Amino acid sequence: MARPTPPFDGSCLCGAVQIHVTAAPLLTMACHCRDCQKLTASDYSLTTMFPKDSVTVTGEVITGGLKSATRRHYFCPNCLNFIYSEVGQGSGRINMRSSVLEAASALTPFVEVMTEEKVPWVTMDLPHSFPRFPDSLEALQTLMDDYAAQ
Repeated sequence: MARPTPPFDGSCLCGAVQIHVTAAPLLTMACHCRDCQKLTASDYSLTTMFPKDSVTVTGEVITGGLKSATRRHYFCPNCLNFIYSEVGQGSGRINMRSSVLEAASALTPFVEVMTEEKVPWVTMDLPHSFPRFPDSLEALQTLMDDYAAQ
């Protein structure tokens, strides 16, 4: 299946928050960490990473979930749909929940992370898999380059 091309549009469950993205994804991922399991009420979360300056969010969002100085999660205040995360201060990237995008079914995960916390019966046949996270910004860049080349 060919990767979808921008623009990408989407919304939260109630429609109060609208998303518009003008750039191609940098990377698609499945995260198996316990935080994502709890935030999504599922076995893993699906993320599509985009350049921050390509994303327009219209409507009010609130922060929630476990956060720190370098990690913020954003939700619709009406339906509490998990919309996106900013990870790494000044990284220039947004981790959008793939499910809020209309093209969600075409955004197949390329990488799975935090497999040491995954539910034992979940299996994914993805090109890359990490027990935790890629261990450096260089490793992350290599993944983004590999994803762009496919």
